[in-house]
Amino acid sequence: MISITGATRLNVIVGDPIAQVKSPGGMTAAFAARGHDGVVVPVRVSPGDLDGFLAVADKLTNLDGIIVTVPHKFACHRHCASGTDRATFLGAVNIMRRRTDGAWHGEMVDGLGFVGAVKAQGFDPTGKHALLVGAGGAGSAIALALVDAGVRELAIHEADAARRDGLIGRLAVRGPAKVVAGSPDPTGFDLVANATPAGMKPGDPLPVEVAKLSPETFVGCVITVPAISPLVAAARERGCRTSTGTEMYQALQSAMVEFLLAGERLD
Repeated sequence: MISITGATRLNVIVGDPIAQVKSPGGMTAAFAARGHDGVVVPVRVSPGDLDGFLAVADKLTNLDGIIVTVPHKFACHRHCASGTDRATFLGAVNIMRRRTDGAWHGEMVDGLGFVGAVKAQGFDPTGKHALLVGAGGAGSAIALALVDAGVRELAIHEADAARRDGLIGRLAVRGPAKVVAGSPDPTGFDLVANATPAGMKPGDPLPVEVAKLSPETFVGCVITVPAISPLVAAARERGCRTSTGTEMYQALQSAMVEFLLAGERLD
């Protein structure tokens, strides 16, 4: 049982849509397990209203943290007064904590969660050829995490060519992985990562050409609703090992808890 009082510390997760997120229950339970009197609640905010929401959030002194989901990860980074090296490199955040001066410090751990989920399912990205679909906030973080995990080659497919090429350019100097533009064709890849929302809505096209998936290819997806995304379902039908968005969330929850509790409370 979680008792909420006037002293309970507030954290929110902001996105649009928001119904798919796992953080409110998972993070609140994790706080309780750590003996921390805090909750996480969902807040649906459209892109056009985000600046207004953040202006109000700045003034709520019992608001300790903001978890960020689609489509706000780049915009929320711009609102942060400081960030980790990873967040600064990517220009995106998925979590923000209050600084003692009232401003925000940002971090991006989506990539750690994705790679953690992949490894938990027995797949090691080291030395592998990977295809990533999506170069948004989560996709950028996953790209960086895969390069840092030691993939040999990373191909990035993204409808926004400028965003794709910008990410490729930043990662190219990170080394030593070869980073190139990709396509929806998964032929020859050891790992396929979907970092797009394709599959959240009925009738969405699949992000890759699943008929070309080899049973030896590992397929990971960021989608949490449905729990088994259409891509994951199709990959399993072809004999592929997989990781789901829920497994990704489970892998990154502890990192988010540690980040939020490392902050100093502003009363």
